[in-house]
Order: sequence, then C-alpha cells, then structure tokens
Amino acid sequence: MTYSSRDRACIVGAGPGGLALARAFKNLGIDFDVFERHSEVGGVWDLDNPGTPMYDSAHFISSKTHSYFSDFPMPDHYPDYPSNRQIFAYMKNFAARYGLYQHITFNTEVKSTEFSDDMWAVSLSNGETRQYRWLICVSGTTWHPKMPGWVAQADAFDGDVRHANSFRHMDEFRDKKVLVVGAGNSGCDIACDAAVASDAAFISLRRGYHFVPKHIMGKPADVFGDEGPNMPMWLAQRVFGGLLRFLNGDVSRLGLPKPDHRIFESHPIVNSQLLHYLSHGDLIAKGDVDRLEGKEVIFTDGSREVIDVVLCATGYEWKVPYVERKAFSWKGDRPDNYLHMFSRTNPQLFGLGFTETNGGIYKLFDGMADLIARTICAQRDDAAEWAKLDARMTQHIPDLTGGVKYVESDRHATYANIDALKREFKALRKHMAWEDPKDGYFDLPQVDEPPFFLEAAE
Repeated sequence: MTYSSRDRACIVGAGPGGLALARAFKNLGIDFDVFERHSEVGGVWDLDNPGTPMYDSAHFISSKTHSYFSDFPMPDHYPDYPSNRQIFAYMKNFAARYGLYQHITFNTEVKSTEFSDDMWAVSLSNGETRQYRWLICVSGTTWHPKMPGWVAQADAFDGDVRHANSFRHMDEFRDKKVLVVGAGNSGCDIACDAAVASDAAFISLRRGYHFVPKHIMGKPADVFGDEGPNMPMWLAQRVFGGLLRFLNGDVSRLGLPKPDHRIFESHPIVNSQLLHYLSHGDLIAKGDVDRLEGKEVIFTDGSREVIDVVLCATGYEWKVPYVERKAFSWKGDRPDNYLHMFSRTNPQLFGLGFTETNGGIYKLFDGMADLIARTICAQRDDAAEWAKLDARMTQHIPDLTGGVKYVESDRHATYANIDALKREFKALRKHMAWEDPKDGYFDLPQVDEPPFFLEAAE
C-alpha cells in the first residue's frame, strides 16, 4: 500500500527532538506524521524502550533550569538534576499538553527510504510505503554501541564483557569485581554505582578530564556559569580552570591522568561523586586496557587486575540506518550538516539531535525545530525566500567552535560550542527576517482534556 501527500513531512522518532519538531510544525501549520518504533514517546528516557542506554541511577547532566522545552518549564518540585523517571514523565506531559500523540504512529519503524522525483518513499515495518516531500531524521545517537578493539580478545577472558547500554541497575555488580572502561558522563555514573555495589570497582581512562561539580556555591554548575561575567574564551578557560583546581586540587593524586587539554576543550564531565569514591578507595583509577587474559585485565602500564565484569562505556556510532550514507555528508562517524540541521546534499532532508554541545539541549532543539519548520515553509510557499536561504547555506561557513580548540577525536569532530550555535541561529534569523522566538511563542491553545501523566515522585 502506498500513501502520498505532496506537502507533508515525515519525522522519524518521538524522542525529545521529534517532540520539539512536532510542536514547531503544528505552530507553523505544516502537515506531518511521526513514526516511532517503540510504544511511547521519550526515546532513551523510557527504561522499557528496547536498546535504550538508560540506567536506574541516571539523572540529567544539565540542570532543570537550563534543559526544558520553551514555554513548558519543568515542575517546581523537580530537583536541580531530575531523575530519568521524572524526565520521562515530563516528556509524556509535554506530548499531551500540545496534542502531539494524535500525530504519532507507535510500534512502527522506518525501515528504509528512497528519494526520487522530488519525494521521499518511506518504507515502514508494517509493510506500508508512504510518500513525503520532507524527511527529518530524529532517531537518536545512542542506539549503536561502539566497542574498543581489544574486545576481540573476549573469548580468551573468563569474565563478562559488554557495552554500558546493557546496564540497568547496580545490583548487577553485587559480589563481583567490576571494571568500567570510559570516563564520559555515563561511564562515571556507572563507575560510582560499581563503587557502591561491587566487591571491587575500577575505572579505565585513556586521557585525563576536568571534573565539574554539579553545584558551585550552592547553584547548579550551568546556572553558576551562566550567571558569571561574560568574558572571552581564553579568559574563561583560565578563570574556570583555576576554579576547578581550587575545588578539586590535583586529581592525579587519585590516580587519574592529568588532562592533556584545557577546560572546555572536551565534553564536560559533570560529576560530584567520582572524586569522592576515588578518594575513599571505593573506586580505583586505571590506565588504558591492553588485553584480556584468563581472569585478568592487563593494562598498558603492565598492571593487572582480576575482573568479573568489564563494562565498556565507550560511546556510540551515530548511524542513520534508514537513509543512504551519501544523503548526509560526514566527518568521521558524525553527520556534518549545515548548522547541525540541514543536509548539504539534499534540501529536503534534515537531522535533529545530531549535536553534541556544552549546554542544555532542549531549548536548543526548540530553536532548531523552528528553523527547520521555517525552511520547509519557505520551500513550500515562497520561492524567493527559499532561494535566499539556499544561497546562504551554500556559501556560508559558520565557526561553531566559540574560540575553543577541541581535542582531536571522533567524538569532537563536529562538537559545537552552544553560545556559538545560538549566535549563528540568531544571525540566520536576522538574514532571513524571521522572528526570534520569545516567551509564549510556542504557547499553543490548550488541547481538550489532555491525558496528563503523574510525575514521578523521586
């Protein structure tokens, strides 16, 4: 069966980005459908979503005051850093408040797409093929685990080796010796769980990082930074680098490698517990893994530890499996879209959520969703406006570093400074004479008796 609508958009995924898009499209009168392979909204925040990397102890990394959808703040009773259950409840309430459920087809996966004759043929898991003018990929970046090369030796290891996306609760570590590999935010969280629950806990790091406490002077770290003086990046690095040295001291005393980069030149590690457990001996820092052998993990410095469980918090491949790879341009395994949204090869293809930055993402999603919606309106309604926008996308080379020299790694190939991104979005709106969303911009009329969900108590 084939369905076609000339001026309709297809949104793939009903996670946070897909919900932001759905609201933005409603706001500007764009016809659209959302397809979600799971049975509920929220994406990774739903612990029952197969393949989610979410774990029981996970909380927001940024604070509730910096990560919420515009015109829909998180409840006052939520803590500074809400739990995964609270965020999931918030997502469901958001979808209900704006009447988004009626636009979402659940339990339906987009299996493949093909672009021809100015239309996208979208093949669905129910056997149906639908035709759309625009395709927006919002299917997330944490569904395809990336494992280190030495995992190939796992057959020679007597313990359990798996990716962190399989981890759910610290009880999995009871009566075991645990090694967590990787010091991203989730790796540090899980290492802290291991420090509490396991017989012995270790964390393996290839490089040193700057550890930002979740609160500074009683305020969430991102609020503290936002309320501070506006200063050039070189000075901010000195000031905040000095502040972290004052608060944390020399972290190499805890067995951690010294950072090989200045603060802000890598993704922020926002964690107040890791240094606590290291300083109490409940967690031991180790270097990079060299190989697995019998019951032991051997590290590059020659040391070895008997380990029962190796949990690899080693990141994810950013795949978009339902479109041809050439539909996007790439830097390493990261889509290299104009302003992290617009395909450089097909003006009727967009991505949202393929952004890693140093700040709260949901308000950023709102702005990006509105820009995508306005672009679609230009293509649909105003050839001159679209020509003006197309010329800018073709000729403009934005600097999204914010003056930061990021570390050379696959993860940071397209890393963006959030302030630089916001400046470029504002410049694009000015160039196109588009409204800059203010408070109330997304305040759509209340839908009739929305099925609000109870918020999680914890």
